Amino acid sequence: MTSFKPRIREARWDSSEEEELLKKWEEEDLYRFNPDSGKPIFSIDTPPPYPSGAWHVGAAAHYAQIDMVARYFRMKGYEVLFAFGVDRNGLPIEVQVEKEYGVKAHDVGREKFLKLCSEFLDKVEKDLVWIAWRLGLSCNLKNYYRTDSPEFRALTQATFIELWRKGLIYQDDRPTNWCPSCRTTIADAEIEYDELETELVYIKFKIKETGEDVLIATTRPELLCTCAAVIFNPVDERYTRLEGLTAIVPIHGQEVPILPHSYAKPEFGTGLVMVCSFGDYSDIRLFRELGLKAKIAIDADGKMNAHAGPYAGLTVSEARRKVVEDLEKQGLLVKRERIIHRTPVCWRSKDPIEFIAMPEYYLKQLDFKEELLQIVEQMKFHPPEHKQLLINWIQSINADWPISRRRFYGTEIPLWYCKACGKPHLPPPGKYYQPWKEPAPLEKCECGSTEFIGEERTFDTWMDSSGSELFITGYGRDNELFSKAFPCSLRPQGIDIVRTWLYYTVLKAYLLLDKPAFQNVRLSGMGLDERGEAMHKSKGNVIYPGPVMKEYGADAFRLWSAAEAKLGSNYRYSESHVKSARLFLTKLWNISRFISSFPKPEEGYKLRKLDLLALAELNKLIKECEEAYEQMDVYVPANAIREYAWSFFADHYLEAVKPRAYNTDNRFPREEQLGAWYTLYTCLETILKLLAPICPFITDALWRRMLGGSVHLQAFPKVNEEWGIGPTKEAKAFMEFNTAIWKYKKNQKLSLSAPLQQTVYAPLELKEFEEDLKAMHKIADLRFEPPPPNATDLGGGVYTA
Repeated sequence: MTSFKPRIREARWDSSEEEELLKKWEEEDLYRFNPDSGKPIFSIDTPPPYPSGAWHVGAAAHYAQIDMVARYFRMKGYEVLFAFGVDRNGLPIEVQVEKEYGVKAHDVGREKFLKLCSEFLDKVEKDLVWIAWRLGLSCNLKNYYRTDSPEFRALTQATFIELWRKGLIYQDDRPTNWCPSCRTTIADAEIEYDELETELVYIKFKIKETGEDVLIATTRPELLCTCAAVIFNPVDERYTRLEGLTAIVPIHGQEVPILPHSYAKPEFGTGLVMVCSFGDYSDIRLFRELGLKAKIAIDADGKMNAHAGPYAGLTVSEARRKVVEDLEKQGLLVKRERIIHRTPVCWRSKDPIEFIAMPEYYLKQLDFKEELLQIVEQMKFHPPEHKQLLINWIQSINADWPISRRRFYGTEIPLWYCKACGKPHLPPPGKYYQPWKEPAPLEKCECGSTEFIGEERTFDTWMDSSGSELFITGYGRDNELFSKAFPCSLRPQGIDIVRTWLYYTVLKAYLLLDKPAFQNVRLSGMGLDERGEAMHKSKGNVIYPGPVMKEYGADAFRLWSAAEAKLGSNYRYSESHVKSARLFLTKLWNISRFISSFPKPEEGYKLRKLDLLALAELNKLIKECEEAYEQMDVYVPANAIREYAWSFFADHYLEAVKPRAYNTDNRFPREEQLGAWYTLYTCLETILKLLAPICPFITDALWRRMLGGSVHLQAFPKVNEEWGIGPTKEAKAFMEFNTAIWKYKKNQKLSLSAPLQQTVYAPLELKEFEEDLKAMHKIADLRFEPPPPNATDLGGGVYTA
């Protein structure tokens, strides 16, 4: 009798082997990108993460899913350009550094602060890159890019120079969104809205012509000094008599016109509204429409200036309190109410923003809204419904993009100004410039002056980030690569930055190249904690991936991330689900270990009906997985593979085929025994290939042990038409039959391997499985005919008598 011993010696999968495999992959240079391979290029614009904080499990899951997509397209024969970068620019970095060292950027000086930023980033960046490595990301982690590198910043500056020359950039002194805490302009896309409690105060205004008092309610009494008009709704009959009269502003005494305007809401406050510069976006619009002259009373540091009179030098909140006190003392305060007010806040500091007129550079976007909507239609979105997020944002845009910032750690605006005439001068593109400390790259202005002043402002960080797809595809540096890799094949990102990173990238690519930035956009939901809440340090609910991977392994974490939620939906972290994923990997190891007991036949095998059933269901699995992977969806493959491998292949086919695989009693012809071995190997190899993008470690470990080489060098499985394709009614009947027999034996307190002496009646469609079913369940008498009236119904069309 032949003795079968498993070639896989280890009794179970040990996730500590994952790090050994990582080193092996590096030694073999398994994922090297070769632009000259002749294969079509699949380029992935991976989100360069901020290193200012460690990834939580939600972020790690997002990047793991991107890797799954990359691995799939590699198996499909693409040369995958899977870049990895670190976003080392902008306000978030500065805020983190200020907290870390207890300093303020504007207090310590630019050179010193830049050094602190760079040192801090070097320190925290290592942890982030290690997590990416430990997750098994198959990108180039040895040569990842940094957005503060001279090469990346030179590209940002080159795109600015090109956009300037196209006439798409201009400077204007207009009201802009200003964060006093961050001391910089922010774009509309960087504004969030909080429902904050505030005070609505009712103030007496005197009518100059009649001497009567009218009440006006406001949440911004500190802006009385900037009040330029009072408005009422034209349909509000209470105030139509005031049209053309003059209101005297309390405390400050300026006289302002009373005008009809539909913006005033009769139901809010008293129905009268004071128009100030500037309490909100509506004030900005009203000043433009009514031709009012603005007076800015809040400085860049968030304090009141000379326009505020006796309140100069106070912060906004201090001035608000003091104005209310003075109004009360003068008998001009009638009522105070606590209300919930929708307040615009800075996305980073979370502090309320102000609207301050400042000279800033703007990139034109309003003129191109219709063209951008057409560009959106040329890109494929996954899931399709999330395309509407970008469409909605484009349709809501009502101002050009302010791209200049008054910060330090960012890409400098490459401009020098003539000291005599003020004309701005652009340098030639291709080099990284720091105008605030470098001499101008020209000798003389057209006016004859030889003295220049370098620009001190930096770009909005999204000016850098929106060039990531250009950088990785070689724009301006490698024309041959760019011609092959652009438009970028895929932009994978979260839904939370659609209106920033995605939109600005699409905008800039259109303005520069008149084409879409991407062929595909993959939008994932947000990673949440076990209670369904966003993870934040301030909440104390951040779960880090390092300890999870140490306990369960990266593959279990990756399988959880793929199987947890449909693409585009939010997903909750669940330790119990990670444990469940590890159980499946243990099951897969056991399946493989059993199959490794037998040799893999190359010829001389004959397939029975049961083998063809397993292979038809395998075809169905291949088809499901391929269709989902093509749509950048890993949820369907993760769950379908687990369902097939565990619930059908292991629980039913493998148990049914064991007697034939061992064939200890020579019950089956040799060629049918070989057919069992062939089917076992074919199913397992296919499962490993299908699962390799999601669980790259265990699949490679098993492949190397059983078949040699790496699973990651294999092609993606193809449907074999000769096997047929599931789902088949026989598969359902087969599993129901097995379940009925196992349940019957359990109820009879028999072991599952115990012989059955009773006559068993089975559905006719299982007739061709007779020998395998009798051997599997040790049934002495199996019939495919109607059961007698006294037969016991076991369920699933199975009876015994």
